[in-house]
Amino acid sequence: MLNNLSIQNYALIDDLNVSFSSGFTTITGETGAGKSILLGGLSLVLGKRADLSSLKNKAQKCIIEAEFEISKYELKPFFDVNDLDYEAVTILRREILPSGKSRAFVNDSPVVLEVLRNLGERLVDVHSQHQTLRLTENDFQLKVVDALAENNENLDAYKRFLERYKKASKELQELMDFQSNSNKEHDYNSFLLKELESAQLKIGAQAELEAEFEQLNNVEQIMEQLSRGNQLLNDEQIGILGKLTDLKRAFQNLADFGNTYSALNERVQSIFIEMDDIASELEHVKDGVEANPLRLETVNAQLQQLYDLQKKHQVNSVEELIEIRNGLSDKVDAVENIESKIKDKEVEVSQITKQVEEEAIKIRKARNTVIPKLKSTLQESLYSLGMPSATFKIEVNPSASFKPNGKDDLVFLFSANKGSDYGELKKVASGGELSRIMLTIKSILAKYEQLPTMMFDEIDTGVSGEISNRMGEIMQQMSKTMQVFSITHLPQVASKGAQQFKVFKEEIADGTSTQMKKLNPEERVNELAEMLGGKSISESALAHARQLLQ
Repeated sequence: MLNNLSIQNYALIDDLNVSFSSGFTTITGETGAGKSILLGGLSLVLGKRADLSSLKNKAQKCIIEAEFEISKYELKPFFDVNDLDYEAVTILRREILPSGKSRAFVNDSPVVLEVLRNLGERLVDVHSQHQTLRLTENDFQLKVVDALAENNENLDAYKRFLERYKKASKELQELMDFQSNSNKEHDYNSFLLKELESAQLKIGAQAELEAEFEQLNNVEQIMEQLSRGNQLLNDEQIGILGKLTDLKRAFQNLADFGNTYSALNERVQSIFIEMDDIASELEHVKDGVEANPLRLETVNAQLQQLYDLQKKHQVNSVEELIEIRNGLSDKVDAVENIESKIKDKEVEVSQITKQVEEEAIKIRKARNTVIPKLKSTLQESLYSLGMPSATFKIEVNPSASFKPNGKDDLVFLFSANKGSDYGELKKVASGGELSRIMLTIKSILAKYEQLPTMMFDEIDTGVSGEISNRMGEIMQQMSKTMQVFSITHLPQVASKGAQQFKVFKEEIADGTSTQMKKLNPEERVNELAEMLGGKSISESALAHARQLLQ
């Protein structure tokens, strides 16, 4: 509910701060006093677009704040999705700068105008004769039927299955598109895959082949150096091992003459063992080295194949070629297995379609069950609102396709007069008739779901006193479960409010300012008497006003 509204520097308003309570609030005032300005300011903080003409003082910014109690509205998911701090008492703020720019805030967090508008629609429903076109929309009409049918659980289940149906249908279409588009690529991808598979790609293989190629390609130089090394180690005259043998004996003879010589002996012994092991290893390696032109040719061909593939695929390593091979393998497999995948997906879509159909039938049955009740309730309410011959023709028929709210086409036709043909609301109902129908529908909805704060803007225009009295009673009844405002010029409606505010103009030093005040009991009597009889208040008007308040 709306707890407080603060407006600064907007139209004829300098600074206005008003607090509201729950229940039914009526707002009155002379024509031109600024009731529409008040509603305009509220609309801005609910997300309506603004311009510089909104500013009273063009050199200062306009600030509008609205405080709402939102704990009953289950809005936390909305706050989470939009990354906003959820507060049970939430403040919406709108600022219009002298530059023409506008800023919006929810609990002091900046938001784009669309977020403010979406939140505003969940907090306040502004209804006037100019805003009854929503009543003529099929989705809104179905919402009314579903509220009476208590279809929430059925609709939730339907929407879950519908989401799965859409996802599976999309995947099926993608498979079919892939099949039709991939045939021309399949042969080329298969060719590329065979090329890569023939290379027998392994991680680290290129480095191994390059090392083997260097050995095979330089085998004569390797053999020459190995022979030279063997000679240096084992030659009888100058061989290193022979000299080390002599050195080893010499230091063995010194080892007993102290720690210093013992340590040197151990080091010499270690060197001898290491060199002797090197000599053995060198001899073994030398025996294994031989020229192998055929293997050299094979290794060279394998390396060249790798280099050619890397150049062709514009990569620099075998690892990258392996990634490309795996990707091509997936593509080739996908094409070769696409028929079975399509068949599997068709079975899945068929099964989900059956589930969506079953949920749609549940929704349709529930709708058809409550339509007689909806028709009779509407017609009875409109009878008391001066439309005794109003009748409706409401039918739910199966649709050819799934819709967001079921698989139905709704026929919602209206006839205002006995003997008149039925027609669509937007074609056959007048503005006043639409207002009364909308009021009736809102009153029905209020019994079945938690509606936001309702703001009725002079929907009683052009109706008689007795009918306006009934309209006031309907709004008063609605206010038992929700907050209701009515901007009205009829005393019969104004008197039904649990509280009444008056909008008025007053002359100030530099012009005119719109003000708003809550009326005390005596002021309410005078205001209603003035609405009944004009500025010159008579005793009979005062008596009538007191009677209305009772």
